[in-house]
Amino acid sequence: MQIRVTENGPYRVTGGVPRSKQTIVPDAQGDSREWREGDPVATPGENYSLCRCGHSAKKPFCDGTHAKIGFDGTEVASRAPYLAQATEQDGPEVTLTDAQSLCAFARFCDADGQVWNLVEQPGDEAAAATKRESADCPSGRLIAWNLAERTAYEPELPKSIGLVEDPAKEVSGPYWVRGGIQVTAADGTDYEIRNRVTLCRCGESRNKPFCDGTHAAIGFTDAPGDDRSH
Repeated sequence: MQIRVTENGPYRVTGGVPRSKQTIVPDAQGDSREWREGDPVATPGENYSLCRCGHSAKKPFCDGTHAKIGFDGTEVASRAPYLAQATEQDGPEVTLTDAQSLCAFARFCDADGQVWNLVEQPGDEAAAATKRESADCPSGRLIAWNLAERTAYEPELPKSIGLVEDPAKEVSGPYWVRGGIQVTAADGTDYEIRNRVTLCRCGESRNKPFCDGTHAAIGFTDAPGDDRSH
């Protein structure tokens, strides 16, 4: 399974990567609390192209619109490994690493007083909340670590692509690449294989090919024929 970023074009997905809708479920206060997985979404075949410019009339699939609008898909994201990009915050129970440039604005980190405060607190309850909130971060910006063993608390995720929906913000989020699928740049360079990464779906990220949360600012949705990404 592989996702290849094409030059100023779509993501070319090969190897039969399955897809499903992944919805952010908020609580009564509007904080992101859990993921709700939808039914598998049919694909055109083993290999398919996903829209990267945000303007296809056949979202999430590419229809060639990127060429008509002169889409600039230049990749600017760091190709350094995650740990080289991340800062470390050591708490009494767990360690938290944070690569801020990877933020996809899913907001699981904001509940219960924010994860950066929780990691500083002693006790099992705060440690559990830190691990839960960091594990729900779709981009893998946040990772909680076992202090003694220096091992990551990572969720078990199947190799798949999630189409993120964010009803609290009334937007469609990024492509959530799960389970360790190789993402390859347009020039053939492989990005680090990670359990969780988010790829831009709206075409407007300033950290291409990765999501930077711009979809929420512009009100992007991938509803067929909807072009609110302008």
